[in-house]
Amino acid sequence: MTGYGRATTALGSLTLTLQITSVNRKTLDLTTKLPAAWEGVEASILDAVRKVAIRGKVHVSLEASAAAGDLSWDETAADAALERLMAWAQRRGVDFRPTPELLWGVVNAQRRAAELPPLEQAQPVILAALEVALDSFSTMRAREGASLLADLLNRLGALRTSLGSVRERAPLVVASYRDALLNRLRQAGLELNLEDERVLKEIALFADRCDLTEEMTRLGSHLEQFESLLRSAGEIGRKAEFILQELGREVHTIGSKANDLTISRAVIEMKNELEKIREQVANVE
Repeated sequence: MTGYGRATTALGSLTLTLQITSVNRKTLDLTTKLPAAWEGVEASILDAVRKVAIRGKVHVSLEASAAAGDLSWDETAADAALERLMAWAQRRGVDFRPTPELLWGVVNAQRRAAELPPLEQAQPVILAALEVALDSFSTMRAREGASLLADLLNRLGALRTSLGSVRERAPLVVASYRDALLNRLRQAGLELNLEDERVLKEIALFADRCDLTEEMTRLGSHLEQFESLLRSAGEIGRKAEFILQELGREVHTIGSKANDLTISRAVIEMKNELEKIREQVANVE
């Protein structure tokens, strides 16, 4: 699931900016970007993120910047760089007239890194900012989760509608096959009636092969389980993927057994909805 959280706070003369971002991924992949002096806080940051994220590629970045009035440069190094530029221009016969933009570029390249306080002093401030960012991060992911839930419930409704069509049509399949069989026999010049043992045996075998009672019952049960799971608290992603496999298995069996155009169309609709649900569930925790 996607998410974003940000927090800024002061630490002495420094401004700390902590950002958390996530994009969809089936597993949890955590990365950080921290000042080298504060890398010791990484484990605590990762533990806090794991409490709110189970899936996704999650990245936490922390930057420390000095206030504008506290910016400083290595003036000796900046002077040396400017003199080298001047000498380089003179060797090539170029009239060297530094612009404000050039001077800014030279001195900015020689900016001194802000001196960071020790980790013992910084860690409580960092973790407090992390909690604020995680709160925004979790809120955004919760809103996305609510939207995904509404979409998945709508698709479950479409699956139930298609299953209803199958249930309505299933009792008529054998009668339709019987009529078609007799019609083919008549066209072939074979006048057999419904009481003929061979006709009855063929119809009985067909009825047994295309009986969808068990598949429809299991499919309906799986749909109920899936909706209950979606409405439950806690992690649902992997459980949802398992139920989707079972749903797909029942739908495939119905399609292979039915031997009926109307049911085949309903099966195609169900497969399309299941594929869309499967794509969405890959993003759900």
